[in-house]
Amino acid sequence: MVYATSDAAGGGRLRVGMVGGGRNAFIGAVHRLAMRLDNRIDLVAGALSADPENARVSAAELGIAPDRTYADYREMARAEAARPDGIEAVAIVTPNHLHAPVASAFLEAGIDVICDKPLATTVEDAEALVRLAREADRKLFVTLNITGHAMVRQAREMVAAGELGRVNAIHTAFIQEWLTQPIDAQGHKQAEWRTDPARAGQSAVLADIGVHAYNLACFTGGCEADEVSADLFTAVPGRRLDDNANVLVRWSNGARGTLLASQTSPGHYGDLSVRLYGDRAGLEWHASRPEELRFTPYGEETRTLVRGGHGSRGESRRVSRMPAAHPEGYIEAFANLYNDAAALIRAHRSRTVAEGIDPALVPDVLDGARGVRFVAAAVASHARGGGWEKAGLGQP
Repeated sequence: MVYATSDAAGGGRLRVGMVGGGRNAFIGAVHRLAMRLDNRIDLVAGALSADPENARVSAAELGIAPDRTYADYREMARAEAARPDGIEAVAIVTPNHLHAPVASAFLEAGIDVICDKPLATTVEDAEALVRLAREADRKLFVTLNITGHAMVRQAREMVAAGELGRVNAIHTAFIQEWLTQPIDAQGHKQAEWRTDPARAGQSAVLADIGVHAYNLACFTGGCEADEVSADLFTAVPGRRLDDNANVLVRWSNGARGTLLASQTSPGHYGDLSVRLYGDRAGLEWHASRPEELRFTPYGEETRTLVRGGHGSRGESRRVSRMPAAHPEGYIEAFANLYNDAAALIRAHRSRTVAEGIDPALVPDVLDGARGVRFVAAAVASHARGGGWEKAGLGQP
């Protein structure tokens, strides 16, 4: 794997801070593992918790210096922007409702942003971030990390090259079991905020996992949703937000399809998939077998294309660390996104080019805003009894 300017322009490792992600926070630890994997990023500052003591202890455990440990993200943005060795980018791993205000504070301070999904909880906030990133001339990437999988990137290349012919159907799904019981009402921290409208937004299941399925379909299919017809429901009595979604989609490339998201389906830990069908061939990717693509030319036997093996080519080879049969997966996909984002941030700051890296492969503020618009359109459609709702982002 070669990243020509990941270490960019002689600048060494990218200096990064983190907001959220303190002790016992699942996704913060994942982001930090991804940062470390290829030794191209240094985590040097943090506002890791709204609780000052937890923030202090969490930072100490990670080796962050006391004078770069903050109790408030606004203080962190101001202080780091003023330092000659201040952070160049911030990773945001807070609950959803804080994504937009935290991202805004750092963009306004001249600091690039890598934000967990969803970008925001409202379309208005998402579109405001699009404008702010442009006005500040800063990068804002969204960790829709599925796009970092080597064979997901190859799927995109194959579709774009016309190997499927005219794509007429795209189906995507993300199915889990972890909210089958009312653990949110029983004090489970991760479940509780994800089902709270004040912190999760308009939808629980779509904001949490549906945006991953949606982005996967958009990324591989080279399109976005034009219109949606949605049925959202809550399987657990008393839960404040939906935990299941069934969405019909009219894609912008003329294809039709579906998006299914469920967090109350026993037997499924994290069943994410995309299926694309054209008039020449079909293509499938499943997160449970992330190193494989099932490719079926019409009238021929199915071929299994394996990362690092026969049939693996182009982008999938660039981002592979190991040969075939030496498994890569979730953390490596996250790390691919972080590596590319770091290279693009450093190149933008030095007004150079991140050689060998296609910026379209790294989800940015526009991709994040498209996901927010999709969630809002699905919620609006459901409120109208499943009527078709425009879902395209347009030009914010």
